[in-house]
Amino acid sequence: MSIVLIKYHLRAGIEGTISQGVRQFDLRRTRYFGLAKTHLQHVATACAINLMRFFNWSNYLTKARTRITALASLRTESALI
Repeated sequence: MSIVLIKYHLRAGIEGTISQGVRQFDLRRTRYFGLAKTHLQHVATACAINLMRFFNWSNYLTKARTRITALASLRTESALI
């Protein structure tokens, strides 16, 4: 694998976590003024995400399937031919 693909895969994992924080825990806005309180909120949100993922894992809940783009579906169809 090239270095670009490795960096992309790492970034994709981080983007998923940030997206989860924004959607479920309102990470885009802070409740507090000041860097220390905002940092504490972000740490608490990270702990909440980790706990939620742990409980989902321990209850054998599956992750949501991502959609297959039109370009990716063409790639898989051409591989079958």
